[in-house]
Amino acid sequence: MPLYEHVLIARQDLSNTQAEGLIEHFSTVLADNGGKVVEHEYWGVRTLAYKINKNRKGHYAFLRTDAPSGAVLEMERLARLHDDVMRVMTIRVDEHQEGPSVQMQKREERGERGDRGDRPRGDRGDRDRGDRGDRGGDRGERRERN
Repeated sequence: MPLYEHVLIARQDLSNTQAEGLIEHFSTVLADNGGKVVEHEYWGVRTLAYKINKNRKGHYAFLRTDAPSGAVLEMERLARLHDDVMRVMTIRVDEHQEGPSVQMQKREERGERGDRGDRPRGDRGDRDRGDRGDRGGDRGERRERN
């Protein structure tokens, strides 16, 4: 069966137990349709990048599933109809990563961003701002317009 990863965002005024109950509810929906939840994580209440339905925060949940596409479609349909769920995102993956998701890892375990290397941010390498050449303050000769 195909492997999927889902992220659910629920309303901020739910309690933690109600938000975790949503995870169990959608896990049973998948199980009833022939799928199974391999792993789930509750990420807690986090600030949204933009307001959704007048909410600034939301309960985030992450699910790794092994389910047929029909089960995933049914789960997404029910999540969109559910009053407490604001957003659902589903991604099909080739394989599940072992261990906790990136959101649950500590900053030290994640590693550095990008390919900046060991260079500090203030060091710009070959840039030399001191000498601007022979400009002498003016902007050069102006051409006469016809």
